Amino acid sequence: MSKLPKTNELGFFEIRLESIGGLGANLAGKMLSEDGVVGNGLNGIGFSSYGSEKKGSPVKAHIRFCDPETTIRDTTPIERPHVVGIFHDALFKTIDCTSGIFPDSTILVNSQKSPDELKNLMKIPSGTIAIVDATGIALEEQTKANTAMLGALYRILDFLDPVSMKDTIRRTFEKKYPHLVEPNILTFDRGYNEVEFQTFVHDDGTETKSFIRPEPLLGYETQAIGGTITNPGNSILKDLSISRAGMLPHFHEEKCINCAACDTACPDFCFVWEEKADKRGRPQMFLQGIDYQYCKGCLKCVHACPVDAITGEREYNDGYADKNRVPHLFDLAIKN
Repeated sequence: MSKLPKTNELGFFEIRLESIGGLGANLAGKMLSEDGVVGNGLNGIGFSSYGSEKKGSPVKAHIRFCDPETTIRDTTPIERPHVVGIFHDALFKTIDCTSGIFPDSTILVNSQKSPDELKNLMKIPSGTIAIVDATGIALEEQTKANTAMLGALYRILDFLDPVSMKDTIRRTFEKKYPHLVEPNILTFDRGYNEVEFQTFVHDDGTETKSFIRPEPLLGYETQAIGGTITNPGNSILKDLSISRAGMLPHFHEEKCINCAACDTACPDFCFVWEEKADKRGRPQMFLQGIDYQYCKGCLKCVHACPVDAITGEREYNDGYADKNRVPHLFDLAIKN
């Protein structure tokens, strides 16, 4: 039987996974809680909270463990986690993923950023930051990032046996998707071995980061008269970067014939055009590039381009498709 390293006042070790729909955090939470109970002899519970069941919407998975002598009667969302797993670093734009952490909590992030960058983005004074490129591992192994995140979590949760989780992975996939068993076990191993840690020591004066429970902005007393739409959908506020799965289209201007096949295929109007004179002096629209604020990485434009002027490339830290690219006019075309 495993021994928990620390518990709260109720005797629980608590884990919260912050993610978006489509990255597999819900399944990862179920597998983690199952293995803690079945494979490691703990009492445990796991559940998820989310809104609309669609790709890109926020998802939280909550996992509690305790010793077998302790009874779990608490099924409320976890507000003070010992460990937080963040499945996409773009979540920092809209969600306070580290709300309620302790000064010595461990935060696992699927990212290519440095620990110092993440510390500033998360606005935390202390704690241990663990980084794993789960998206990159999943792309290489043709799996999903959740299995790599589970591997990294098992380096953090050293009271759990990674061998038992491999058995759980096998049970989960072998009936319906037997061809995915070995790739997912390999992805788990890579996440376990490739995660990196950096600890930022807290002093005695460091305060815990209080949990802020989100409250509805509009209720029966504050609702606008007549069902007025107070926050209409618009292209200025739209930011789809959180929906990406690691790949982005990359524009090769020298190959482009300005046929607009990419623009026709794009569901989110990401392409920026400018009217110029062609070789004969006639006005024509020329493609300037891609505004990545609106791109969700579906790569439909890659398949539509007849001359390979757009290729699928790995997304890098700055949110673009080419780590060596020089900024072009289209970076500022809409933002300004």
